[in-house]
Amino acid sequence: MSSAKETIRYIDGNRLNRALRAGIRRVISKQEYLNKINVFPVPDGDTGTNMAFTLNAIRQNLVRKIDRHAGNTLTNVADAAIDGARGNSGAILAQFFQGLSDGAAEFGKLSLEQFSAAVTMGANYARTAMSEPQEGTILTVVHDFAVSVASYVKETKNSCFNALLKHGLNDAQKSLAATPDKLEILKKSGVVDAGAQGFVELIQGITDFINDGSVKDLNTPLDMAFDAPDANIDMHDHGDLTFRFCTECLIKVRNDNDRINHKSLREQLNQLGNSVVVAGSVRKTKIHLHVNDPDEVFKIAEQYGEVSGQKADDMQQQTHLAHGLGENAQQVVIVTDSAADIPEELMEELNIYMVPVRIQFGNHSYLDKVSLNAEEFYAELVNNPQHPKTSQPPPGDFRRQFEFLGSHFSTVIYIGVTGKLSGTIQSAQTAAERVNTDSMVHVIDSKNLTNGQGLIAIEAARLAKTGASANDVLELIEKSIEKTSVFAYLGDINYAVKGGRVSKSKKVLADLIRLNPILASAPDGALSTGGVFFGKHNRVNKYAKFLLKKIEATKNYRILISHANCLEDAELLIALLKDKVKNLESISMTETGTAVGVHGGPGTLVAGIQEVI
Repeated sequence: MSSAKETIRYIDGNRLNRALRAGIRRVISKQEYLNKINVFPVPDGDTGTNMAFTLNAIRQNLVRKIDRHAGNTLTNVADAAIDGARGNSGAILAQFFQGLSDGAAEFGKLSLEQFSAAVTMGANYARTAMSEPQEGTILTVVHDFAVSVASYVKETKNSCFNALLKHGLNDAQKSLAATPDKLEILKKSGVVDAGAQGFVELIQGITDFINDGSVKDLNTPLDMAFDAPDANIDMHDHGDLTFRFCTECLIKVRNDNDRINHKSLREQLNQLGNSVVVAGSVRKTKIHLHVNDPDEVFKIAEQYGEVSGQKADDMQQQTHLAHGLGENAQQVVIVTDSAADIPEELMEELNIYMVPVRIQFGNHSYLDKVSLNAEEFYAELVNNPQHPKTSQPPPGDFRRQFEFLGSHFSTVIYIGVTGKLSGTIQSAQTAAERVNTDSMVHVIDSKNLTNGQGLIAIEAARLAKTGASANDVLELIEKSIEKTSVFAYLGDINYAVKGGRVSKSKKVLADLIRLNPILASAPDGALSTGGVFFGKHNRVNKYAKFLLKKIEATKNYRILISHANCLEDAELLIALLKDKVKNLESISMTETGTAVGVHGGPGTLVAGIQEVI
């Protein structure tokens, strides 16, 4: 394919590999544009990010595995697509590739007729993946492309892939232009369907490469092209937000003889929400749907096999950002992880984004603060004989969030849990190094956790919301880290023993002398014993006295108290501090999450203290 005038009569694995990589590069370069025109099924502004993430999983596979057999190449592509599928359009696209693979698996070289039949199968697969197929979307354009290719092959003799793809692309572009006539929300907003646009960009990139491309073009830096759409998006029409979370996971059979019943799975999922997509094979299946309770989805998925790749994006928050609620000159956005404890109302008010940590109770996995709230977590902690394990979010979770936010802000700042206690910061750094966005992404170790990490994120978000520059926000974060500390009184040291943080011998000693340790964050981010008091009687008063020793009368402070299912104790602690501390700028309360709660159990009280700069 090095010659612009070369006539292509067949496609083998090598040609297919290069052409797909060219098409994928084009879609990735257009992701910000696709995000901007995303209004259906929910205008949450992430179609470009999701399609780019899906296709990048394919691209990485193509780079690693070069196979001259076209069928083998498509089999690998379909497998990678299912693994990497994100979002409604990404899942549909993955199912298209699954059909393409099933239709061409046996062929080392694809003729026009074989290619056409495989594309038709891919279009059929894509439609059957949806519980409620909607015309005017990517489904329509994929179908019209397949029909165009089939009719051209049937009616034209002695043709070639060069001409075939040009013909199919032309009809796909016409189909894309007509999507507003099929969906009122598109017409009202003055845009075409974003998923359909992404598919056309893929075909455009493939066609351009087949006709005029060069292999060396596949390794040039990506130009993140962006052309502002001539849109008239209604800032108050946010589509169907009956369901809050865009929820996904991957199911793999537990045994070689098992099969995933897509019909049964789809019927169960239909009862939970809408936009249901079931894509993949009977051995490995990606599910996507919009629901209010993501954990119900994961519980159903576990009935069919091993579940991984759980994701639940807050579409209300994404829609708020993507289409103008509270829009101002803000250029910087703050991201944190669920180890940070922040009052929910401040998360919403300050537009702070969160990447959830994974929590594993036995064989069941949860997304922290998404599919498992604090009250549910402590109930499970007490009643489940298996002590939970926490794990950092994979780099892919961070990358999706960074790329989505990067299409709306010039700078993304992630404030992470201390690297002394978790590998989360490294996961975020890995993702930041691989993002496809023109925006700057900064990864900051808060050297803190729970509500100390939360206080740093809150103040950074407050400043960012005023329209402050990235340098100003970063400078504030650096100063805030030095002025913020966390102190945690553990409700029950038995949980720290179960988690391996405290030895049994130390627990025996603590019980013997009725010793109550208080954990404290160190300047380098480590967590160690910062003090003790004796006896359980009046424990909140004793804890308050300890905290008062950390507060200087000549300085002003912000304090955030969090509790593990001990609201009355938290309210008493706040009352005691308010009575004694006259130099408080603010004092507030939230629930303690897993960062400390998993080691302290119910009754844990945490105080984040931040000196006002």
